[in-house]
Formats: sequence, structure tokens, C-alpha cells
Amino acid sequence: MISRARTTAVAIALAVTAGAAVTSARAVSDNGGTVRHDAAKEGAWTAAWAAAPQRPSIGFKANWSEAGFDDQTVRQVVRVTEGGDRARIRLSNAYGASPLHIASASVARTEGTKGAGVERGSVRRLTFGGKTSATVPAGGALASDEAGLGLDRFESVTVTLHLARTTGPATFHAQSFATSYRAAGNHVGDTGAGAFKESTESWYYLSGVDVRSREGEGGRARAPRRDGIVLFGDSITDGFASSTDRNRRWSDALAERLAKAGKPRPVLNSGIGGNLVLNDSAWFGDKGTGRFGRDVAALPGAGTVVVLQGVNDIGFSETDKPTYKPAPIISADELIAGHRKLIRAAHDKGLKAVGATLLPLGGSDHYGKRAAAVSDAFNTWVRTSGEYDSYIDFDKALADPENPERIRPAYDSGDHLHPNDAGYRAMARAADLNSL
Repeated sequence: MISRARTTAVAIALAVTAGAAVTSARAVSDNGGTVRHDAAKEGAWTAAWAAAPQRPSIGFKANWSEAGFDDQTVRQVVRVTEGGDRARIRLSNAYGASPLHIASASVARTEGTKGAGVERGSVRRLTFGGKTSATVPAGGALASDEAGLGLDRFESVTVTLHLARTTGPATFHAQSFATSYRAAGNHVGDTGAGAFKESTESWYYLSGVDVRSREGEGGRARAPRRDGIVLFGDSITDGFASSTDRNRRWSDALAERLAKAGKPRPVLNSGIGGNLVLNDSAWFGDKGTGRFGRDVAALPGAGTVVVLQGVNDIGFSETDKPTYKPAPIISADELIAGHRKLIRAAHDKGLKAVGATLLPLGGSDHYGKRAAAVSDAFNTWVRTSGEYDSYIDFDKALADPENPERIRPAYDSGDHLHPNDAGYRAMARAADLNSL
């Protein structure tokens, strides 16, 4: 059983430059002091949920990133894929032009699985270096102190931030497929949902929830783990077209399949809709080869990465949508060279690198004879080169037997590019669990 006792421990903060991996670990508090990082204790943390930060942008749906916040409370609901008896949150101001002031924050178990209400008696006020408020430097990141909140695997967690000062444009994750809520003033301690009258489908400043447990005499922390699986890619990894607030991305399906098979492991989603391997994008994040260190290697407990990326590199040039920029014509050799960089980055950090074939794209706005030829050549390389440690053949698993260039209709969300909920479950089934 997981203990629900409350504890408090050393603050940890991770100063990062925008788009880069963690380079220093210090907590910046309101008094200007720093709390140094304890490597032994840091190693015991396991990332249980993650989201890749993005620069503020309009996005496909209305969001609050460009306007930012001013004396408002933001409440966000996420589902963890690992349990523990202590939790902390990670915040990112990677794309902030000025320091971010956190007036107060809390974490709680969600009432049910969604909505702005939280379970009574579960609210834990968060501290940062022992203080209830903190400042995240422009371009930086910050982790809270640990909170004595027991969480079970697949439990929904509510993180609430009071942003008392004007923030300016907000670092966020554009496409959450989960509802976030906003209220005027300070409602960090509220258990009810009444004050939270506004909502969007994005996450703001929140980049991670970590857990850990204690065992043995003296409450010693468990040994560090390296069994987390990070899914790295674009909108298909992000979960585009999956059911909102129902946790139906392929990352969710994979975590559930592992648990059902008696092989539970944390599964972390580092997808960004529209992301490219080879080029930065104003709307769709830093290029994959640039953000890998921050969004994969730096996650506590990461041991394996599954890379599914490249359809936008080859498909954006097939469409005239103004948001799909940059859109250079990319060859199979260029895309493969980008993946080789990702493989090297994974191996340099001791991570197992699992590749994935690109899904069929026939009939979509990314499709054309050139894109199809590059996709075929790239998929052949994934299957036959042996450069990835192993691979998952999504192309084969989701193809329509009657027309292999297209997604099987039962798995198609309707745009012929993204799977629906059933398609994301089929992706999880396609993975050889032993190869992970």
C-alpha cells in the first residue's frame, strides 16, 4: 500500500536554457538564495508524467499562451503512469522573456478523473526551497520540494498555480487533449470547481510530475530507476485526434498494456504536434535534434526512447497551409541523418533507442509522390539498417490491407494522417514489450 503521509524535503531546481538539456541544478527563491542539488536524492525521483514545453503561439485552438496571466489561478489535470508516496512538480519558463513569479502552488488528487474539483483532504501546498513562492528565471526551469501526496499508477493529479503578477507570454504545451482551467484571483486551496469558469486544451508552465517512494529502515529512498519509456515525436505521439480528457493517446495505451502484462513502467509523452526532426518551427517547437536533451535525456528515470518522427519533415512541403513552415524538400538521406543524431544522443546518455516506421499517409494533406517515396525509403532503413536498437513497425500495423498507402479505416481519425482512439491502441499493440 502507498503511504499518504506528508513529508517535506530539499528543494531542487533545474536551470536550463531554452531548448537545451539541464545544465545546472539550483532552486532560485524570492530571497535570491540558492539551494544546491542533492544528487543522491535527485536520483531517486522517477518522472511519472511529462509534457514538452513550447514557445507561446496561437495554435489550432484558442489558448492563453500569448496573453499570459495576471492575478489568475491556473488548474491543470494530468494522469501519472507511476505511483509513489511523494510527489513534486517541474515548471518551465523556457520561452519566457522575463522571470516567472509563482505566488503559490498546490498539488492534489483529482476528484474523479477530470474537472476542476479536487479530492477533499488531498490538497498539498507546494514549497520551493522551503518557501511558498518562487521565481523561475527567464529561460529556466524549477522543481518544487517534495510533497507528501501518495499517488497510484494511473491516478489523475491536479496541479494549481497562482500567478499573481503579470506573466507576459507563457511557455506552454499547445495540444494537451485535456482540459485546463482558470480563475480570477487566488484559488490554489479551493477543492471545488466553482471559481474556475474558463478553460482551454493546453498546459501552461507545467512540464512534469515526478514521484518517489521510501522503504526500509530510516525511510531510505529507493535506488534510482532507469526504466522509464519516453515517446518522442510529433502530433501522432502527442495524441492528436484522441478523445479529450479520456487519456487515449498511444502513450496511455502503451502504459496500460505494460501494466496489464505485469511489466508496469512509466511512459512519458514528449510529443509536440507539428514537430520536425530537422527544423525549428514558430508554432511546432524546436527541432527534434535540438530538444532531445531537454525533453528526453533529462527526464528522471528515463531508460528507453521510442522515436516516431519525420512525417512533417517530408509532408509539410506537400501542402500550402501557411502554418506549415518551414517546409523545405527533405530527402530520405537527410531524414536518416537526423535520426542518426537522435540515436547518438540517446546512446550518449545510456538510453536504449527504439525506432519506428512512419504511419501510412495516403489521402492526407501530407501525401504526394515525393513524400510517399521518402517515407518508403525511410521505413526500409528503420527495418533493415539495425542502427536503432530495435524498432516498431507502425506502417505495417496500421495499414489498410486493401490499400497499404492508407491507414486502415477503423483506425483513421478522418484526416488520413492521425489515428483515432482505436488506432492509438493498435499502435500500443504493435510494440514488442520485450524490445522496450
